[in-house]
Amino acid sequence: MTQHLAAPSTGTSDDAPGHRTGWWQDAVIYQVYPRSFADGDGDGMGDLAGVTARLPYLRDLGVDAVWLSPFYASPQADAGYDVADYRAIDPMFGTLLDADELIREAHGVGLRIIVDLVPNHSSDQHEWFKRALAEGPGSALRERYHFRPGKGTDGELPPNDWESIFGGPAWTRTTDPDGTPGEWYLHLFAPEQPDFNWEHPAVADEFRSILRFWLDMGVDGFRVDVAHGLVKAEGLPDLGSHDQLKLLGSADDGLPFFDQDGVHEIYRSWRTILDEYPGDRIAVAEAWTPTVERTANYVRPDEMHQAFNFQYLSTAWDAAELRKVIDSSLDAMRPVGAPTTWVLSNHDVTRHTTRFANPPGLGTQIRTPGDRELGLRRARAATLLMLALPGSAYVYQGEELGLPDVTDLPDEARQDPSYFRAEGQDGFRDGCRVPIPWTREGSSYGFGSGGSWLPQPESWGALSVEAQSGKEGSTLELYRAAIAARREHPGLGAGTDVEWLHAPEGVLALSRPGFVCTVNTTGTPVRIAAPGALLLASGPLSVDGDTVDLPADTTVWWTV
Repeated sequence: MTQHLAAPSTGTSDDAPGHRTGWWQDAVIYQVYPRSFADGDGDGMGDLAGVTARLPYLRDLGVDAVWLSPFYASPQADAGYDVADYRAIDPMFGTLLDADELIREAHGVGLRIIVDLVPNHSSDQHEWFKRALAEGPGSALRERYHFRPGKGTDGELPPNDWESIFGGPAWTRTTDPDGTPGEWYLHLFAPEQPDFNWEHPAVADEFRSILRFWLDMGVDGFRVDVAHGLVKAEGLPDLGSHDQLKLLGSADDGLPFFDQDGVHEIYRSWRTILDEYPGDRIAVAEAWTPTVERTANYVRPDEMHQAFNFQYLSTAWDAAELRKVIDSSLDAMRPVGAPTTWVLSNHDVTRHTTRFANPPGLGTQIRTPGDRELGLRRARAATLLMLALPGSAYVYQGEELGLPDVTDLPDEARQDPSYFRAEGQDGFRDGCRVPIPWTREGSSYGFGSGGSWLPQPESWGALSVEAQSGKEGSTLELYRAAIAARREHPGLGAGTDVEWLHAPEGVLALSRPGFVCTVNTTGTPVRIAAPGALLLASGPLSVDGDTVDLPADTTVWWTV
């Protein structure tokens, strides 16, 4: 077993609700998308050896933990979220020995490792599913997935009206071993991703075993993909809507395939396993729910430790809207004693530098670059606001460099599976997955010696780690300074409350012990009283005695 980090001295996950302490309560967690972070073997694709080599960079950035997107054995129909073997590493990323070295080296420099877990569905190349198809109707293995006879005279219609998130019906018809049309199977995502039937005890047993396998390897936690999707409504009822995709995350009365109450029994069983291991191992829910109150159900004291706050990610750069979602997020998490989480970007959405460069209301996948100077200024300000809030923050690789989304990738370069399926997600997630730049020059700007799997813009040398390191005012140095200040200032990090101070329209002013954060979300400077001594600002700032002209789209930290 890999040597594990010692448990934090501030407490354990077994503390009473509302008083739980642990490293995750105020952690800054860095998301690595392995194929786009660093390439160790020069094949143009990022890998685990590349991540291991760059761990000192992450240590110096100041983050507490690294979350790795999937690296399991997979046909890569959905960038690794179609898992064929949950206990093996895909050869493009390395081997189990590489994973073991990564975990050991991370712990050696004081970083924790969180791995992705994909329990809603497997790959269609998973051994269970391949055997279920080969054995035909009546196979016991078919009960571990959702196989159903079709409707219509000859079973030619899908069993219900559910739609795939990637577009089209959520059902694919099989061909029986004798060559005749057969049953249908459910896949809420791509046809290559059949959904597990979590009512079957073998599925629950298998995932408890998978948890133990990786916990024994030494991982510090799991980010649970589609945590809201495992349990389906009894009988798989029709939804009755032909515009289901617009209902995702907004249907107050729920969807029959998402956020069913039965998922919580699964996570309570997982929590007992996590608590058996030393060092505060955690589970993080990717749970798209209609409200933050529903999200809070996933982090009750006997379930998961954190849940992503997608309501915050999708909030516009507007003072009133930001204050509303901050308040509702803190209010929802306080009764269950879980930390609120904050996130601005990830591997599925347009980077926030580009979202904020465009007018509000365009969603989280945007195809136009917008005003890049404005977007970067707002993104830096949004980052300082996020890091000032109580709870845990997530940083997506490259955002600390101020990388924009690559909105002009040629069609022939795109690899997002949803891009090739009509009426599904927009399919422009490749723009946030372009490999990040490490050096000003060279093959793929230091990503690796053999180019990169997605083309990088010519401008990225100037945004590289090499170009920004030590450069006063750079976005990278802003992140380093903010994370360091957050760690050192006693009023920042964990907590459940903020105090709102009076501020002009369009300006937020929040107070925490010994600390004030002021945010101007408007496009013009606003004069305010300086609340204390300047600690950090997201952009140029001059203080004139007791007052300050707070620049447009700027956040300032003050000590009081």
